[in-house]
Amino acid sequence: MAAPLTRPAKTSPPRRAAPPSDGSAAPKSPGGPGARRGQRRAVALFTVPFFALFTAVTVLPMFYAAWMSLFREESSGLGFGGTERVFAGFGNFTEALGNEAFRRSFGHIAFYCVLYIPAMVGGALILALLVDSAMARARRFFQIAYFLPHAVPGLIASLIWLYLYTPGLSPVTDVLDALGANWNFFGQDEAIYSVVNISAWQWTGYNMIIFYAGLQAVPREVLEAATVDGSGALRTALQVKVPMIRPTVVLTLLFTCVGAIQLFDAPKLVQLRANTMGEDWSPTMFIYTAAFKGHDYGLAAASSLILALVAGLLSFVVTKLGNRWKAS
Repeated sequence: MAAPLTRPAKTSPPRRAAPPSDGSAAPKSPGGPGARRGQRRAVALFTVPFFALFTAVTVLPMFYAAWMSLFREESSGLGFGGTERVFAGFGNFTEALGNEAFRRSFGHIAFYCVLYIPAMVGGALILALLVDSAMARARRFFQIAYFLPHAVPGLIASLIWLYLYTPGLSPVTDVLDALGANWNFFGQDEAIYSVVNISAWQWTGYNMIIFYAGLQAVPREVLEAATVDGSGALRTALQVKVPMIRPTVVLTLLFTCVGAIQLFDAPKLVQLRANTMGEDWSPTMFIYTAAFKGHDYGLAAASSLILALVAGLLSFVVTKLGNRWKAS
């Protein structure tokens, strides 16, 4: 005889756990307010040291320079009564803008940029395209070899090239003399080319690495499509690869322009042999001379603020032109 059928027992839906009666909070979900507070604390932990250091070495010195630019030191009693700090207002700024040597230093840097930026950026881009080409071999070796000059500090690099420019000591000048080439690296017209060579030698490999990293991000499908369409290596490089790394090129131009206007090491050392350059050849050299040789700290502070303003305006112009080029 079959067993009687029984109905399954009804199961009640699970009840939510009641909050603890002792007043303690319930466990927090992973995405709750507690997790967000923890993320904010982690972000603050990593960003506060940066902003503290940035304030200490950049913001506060700028405010101090702005304060110093409003004063000048005047001597009394034919120089025997000591010096007195007096309020000058914008007098130091007027003196800096009216100084012919200070204005001429910006002209020197402008001519330097005309020579240096195309040579350095163009050379770095060409080297990056060559290393990225399909026929390139030993890429790691060439990357390291091109980057090594940047690993040398700027002051040491300038000293090395100062030795290579010196007649009687340099094998370079001996080779040029043997070939009958008469080139004075410290001449009035040739000294600027010596400075450009030092800077280009130091920074070409560094920017080549940046361009090469940008080229590595170009989709391989795009390059294969260009090859299928019959595009040669040169055409692919100029019409496919270079347009696709425009943001990288613009960023490099921006950093190069800002760095060029702050040029100091190379011309300062070349000036030791090229007396025609003068101690105020670049804006930073003018500021250095005014502060540490002329002891006119108000003029030096005002000149440094003017230089910072020019660098900011130059960055704005380069960014605007670069954005138009990227959008074209």
